[in-house]
Amino acid sequence: MMHSNDWQKPLAIFVYLFLSLSSFVNGHSDLNIRDVGAQAYAFDLGGVELAQDRFLENQDRTLKYLKEIDVDRLLYVFRVTHGLSTQQATPNGGWDAPDFPFRSHVQGHFLSAWAQCYAVLRDQTCYDRATYFAAELQKCQTNNNAVGFTEGYVSGFPESDFARLENGTLTNGNVPYYAVHKTLAGLLDIWRLTNDTTSRDVLLSLASWVDRRTEPLSYNAMQKLLQTEFGGMNEVMADIYHQTGNKKWLTVAQRFDHAVIFDPLAANKDKFDGTHANTQVPKWIGAARQYKATGESRYLDIARNAWEINVKSHTYAIGGNSQAEHFRAPNAIAAYLTNDTCEACNSYNMLKLTRELWLLDSDNSAYFDFYENALLNHLLGQQDPHDHHGHITYFTPLNAGGRRGVGPAWGGGTWSTDYDSFWCCQGTALETNTKLMDSIYFYSDSTLFINLFISSVLKWQEMGITLKQSTTYPVGDTSQLEVSGSGDWTMNIRIPAWTSSAELTLNGKALPDVKSTPGTYAQISRTWADGDVVEIRFPMSLRTVAANDNSSMVAIAYGPSILCGNYGDQALSSTPTLALDSIKRSGASSLDFTSIADDKNVTLSAFYDAQGYNYNVYWATIGSLDAA
Repeated sequence: MMHSNDWQKPLAIFVYLFLSLSSFVNGHSDLNIRDVGAQAYAFDLGGVELAQDRFLENQDRTLKYLKEIDVDRLLYVFRVTHGLSTQQATPNGGWDAPDFPFRSHVQGHFLSAWAQCYAVLRDQTCYDRATYFAAELQKCQTNNNAVGFTEGYVSGFPESDFARLENGTLTNGNVPYYAVHKTLAGLLDIWRLTNDTTSRDVLLSLASWVDRRTEPLSYNAMQKLLQTEFGGMNEVMADIYHQTGNKKWLTVAQRFDHAVIFDPLAANKDKFDGTHANTQVPKWIGAARQYKATGESRYLDIARNAWEINVKSHTYAIGGNSQAEHFRAPNAIAAYLTNDTCEACNSYNMLKLTRELWLLDSDNSAYFDFYENALLNHLLGQQDPHDHHGHITYFTPLNAGGRRGVGPAWGGGTWSTDYDSFWCCQGTALETNTKLMDSIYFYSDSTLFINLFISSVLKWQEMGITLKQSTTYPVGDTSQLEVSGSGDWTMNIRIPAWTSSAELTLNGKALPDVKSTPGTYAQISRTWADGDVVEIRFPMSLRTVAANDNSSMVAIAYGPSILCGNYGDQALSSTPTLALDSIKRSGASSLDFTSIADDKNVTLSAFYDAQGYNYNVYWATIGSLDAA
């Protein structure tokens, strides 16, 4: 028998289904599916503003490049490929030259960076460039029939490269899905961050092309295809699902599950040796995103195990990994101190993976101990602070007498340029340096996490709170957090594992009841008043970071900062021997130290500032830091 209100249930179901179906115009919905297992959430990019320090300076240099580069030159290879006028633009060189195999890969990074600059700064020029580019890509898609391409395809190289990939005859060095992934990711970022409907339409048309292209392939044929680098195709397809709520995109994502990589990781086996490093890391990010879409624990096991294996067994002291773009045997660190270590793309992707995993395990501060190390000691210094467009180095050499901007010519043997480089690491650097604020703060209900110590201002609109962080960290050992607004909430502050202790005060008074154990979060729960000030002090000291495979080969750190010896233009033929008890800090206003290595005076300073001179990072040592 139907109760008096039972008629409302089928009506409600009908309304829900109608609204859901109606929202899928062109595959779009506003569902924005929540991540499975999420324990914390990121703030919108526009909710956090960098204050004056090295991070802001990196952002400003990148912003200048993004606003001055000739957009029509970036469109050249797309327009030529799709039979459109090049607007008399000059073709680019380097990895975007008209004859380079995977030309058009870097443009997706520009799209993401422009969109991020708009989200962060509401910069109209960046918005205009991003939306103009999307509109021009739509023109390319519209002209597909005229040049013999199928519906939705858009790239800087012909569609025939995919046919050759599928039949095993692709020999020109192209990695076509790698390039298409960048375009998809860039278009998705424009859509997410600007609400531009043209970028949405181009994105979903190109994604549908991928679906149609891969759907007929057998499992074995697809696995064979996946032997060629394909970027984060599983990640971006899972992200399109999160954006649209349309589960067909999960089906497409799972076609890019690479069994030869995923199966060992699911079993927690290290099969990294000899694999191309940055080919693998995006797959791991994809696994994390697929877990958050499906809840399938195997995906989470793959992502977590990959992170643990890489960080513990394949990572140098500066947080980077790989040598000559490849993983080596487990723990082989001292054995591979060369001029082509630490490809920057790998660290960019490892930060993405770290962030994804921490959001599922927000009590685990070890994730952000790693994140801080790689961001501060690798990626911050990847940019040349003397270049007004913020150009970067591909590898970060760790050989004795190494120098940023020096390495194999094929991998960027110098600093990048405006129009003649366009390496993968140049593209990821554009993204890194336009979202430097995205992982300082997170929230969960009424809990605020402070994970990084960077001068910045957070506007937590849901709580009516503004938080201003002021610090000279890592030169100084304190950070001040000033609260504007009031209310009941909890402040969780990461206490780095490298410190011996932490001192917290509230309005100048100690907080004896707040635990501040290194490697955990200090929790301050209270009714906050407008003007409250929390100050954290992390006592810093010198420490050594030994190479996994040679405990007598060490890097020197002070607090979170890896130090290096300044050797000017002097070449080093062997690893110097550093007298540990000779290291003395020169003053509190910098990270300069005096020391003696090979019986000669050597200045040590922060590795992130080591540009324009030969340096040394890993040392043989005598003596003890205890006597320093």
